[in-house]
Amino acid sequence: MAIGNVSVVLVHGAWADGSGWTKIIGQLKELGIHAAAAPLPLTSLQDDVAALDRTLERIDGPVVVAGHAYGGAVIGATRADNVKALVYVAALAPDEGETVGEVFYRGEAHPQAPKLAPDEHGLIWLPEEAFGAAIAQDATAQELTLLAAVQRPISVACIGEAVGRPLWKDRPSWFLIAEQDRMISADTQHFMAQRMNAHVDAYPVDHTPMITSPDAVTKVIVEAVQSISAQ
Repeated sequence: MAIGNVSVVLVHGAWADGSGWTKIIGQLKELGIHAAAAPLPLTSLQDDVAALDRTLERIDGPVVVAGHAYGGAVIGATRADNVKALVYVAALAPDEGETVGEVFYRGEAHPQAPKLAPDEHGLIWLPEEAFGAAIAQDATAQELTLLAAVQRPISVACIGEAVGRPLWKDRPSWFLIAEQDRMISADTQHFMAQRMNAHVDAYPVDHTPMITSPDAVTKVIVEAVQSISAQ
């Protein structure tokens, strides 16, 4: 397998941190691929892109960035020169002039999806039961306990800011569509992937396949890595 010197940067979504990528990091390391998880503050889209850019600055050579859920908006908003491909994992991919909220609420909400509302600090938290009901219905009890315990709230400012020209218009992209996603409808994912002209891999997985179906996620990321290293 040709991988060259391509690195992978992994970008978490809302209510999460980099630990959600643990299985993927381990699998990539076994394949000889260096991976780093970018820590996002989840305070505004602009802040989160700046945090991603700081991680990218520390990496030499070409990079494949992979974003989950809200993290898709973040990877699409970077303009870092060393990013050569993007991987969307059940992710949001707003187009120029769109907000995260507009694409998130494009389709009808799943009956088991949580109703989201900010607290008095402008932060959106998930109720603990939402992790098992909608975020990762295929996860183990231990995994759900950890997801709920480490959740980090997302600011309203993250989802209401219109984005500029997304990087997926200028770089090749891959999209893992989660057909059993209860947070971002599969129809919305198909819509975004089609307008991006992305390489599509669809699997019968939940919203958090990095945890519940890591082999599928690693496969898509490796496809992107091999494509870049072959150039």
